[in-house]
Amino acid sequence: MAAAEHGPRERMVFSAAQLIRRDGVASTGMREVAAHAGAPRGSLQHYFPGGKEQLVNEAVGWAGQYAGKRIARFLAALPEPTPGGLFAEMVRQWTAEYEAAGFAGGCPVAAATVDCAESTESTREAAAAAFTTWTAPVARALTDMGVPEARSTPLATLMISALEGAILIARAERDTRALTTVARELGPLLDAAADRAD
Repeated sequence: MAAAEHGPRERMVFSAAQLIRRDGVASTGMREVAAHAGAPRGSLQHYFPGGKEQLVNEAVGWAGQYAGKRIARFLAALPEPTPGGLFAEMVRQWTAEYEAAGFAGGCPVAAATVDCAESTESTREAAAAAFTTWTAPVARALTDMGVPEARSTPLATLMISALEGAILIARAERDTRALTTVARELGPLLDAAADRAD
């Protein structure tokens, strides 16, 4: 996840997402976010009058949008898009990161869900919305590849759930085994769901 040149507000949202994916919500402080973003500490109150909760919720929303937008890029990387190929690209993003940079980071939406789903309703809602934002383009892509519309959203949910679980296991084991396993095992099932009878 790379930061583009943006203003201080956007940089702080991005930085919050990066710190949450590494350390979780509880260990991510507002001062640390400002320092990571290279933004003045005084700007936190200006941009986020709702405090840390607002910043976390916006970071979670950003992460859902980021994941959703990546789907088009993954499809463009495939010579012939297939459901299994799309899932393999989704997984490859994480295996490449872990092989190049280690296992420090996970999904900020998952981290916020684990840390806040029971304690902060607005963050639970932000995480649910982020997963919806991510699931929708996956489901559209599956439909475009011939998966019946009634199965596209359930299979998109399966793909994201399997990926999130594999990320968690990979971080615990410090090994990409779980990621490569879900890509290998789920790929044929996804491809079989595509209706090629047109």
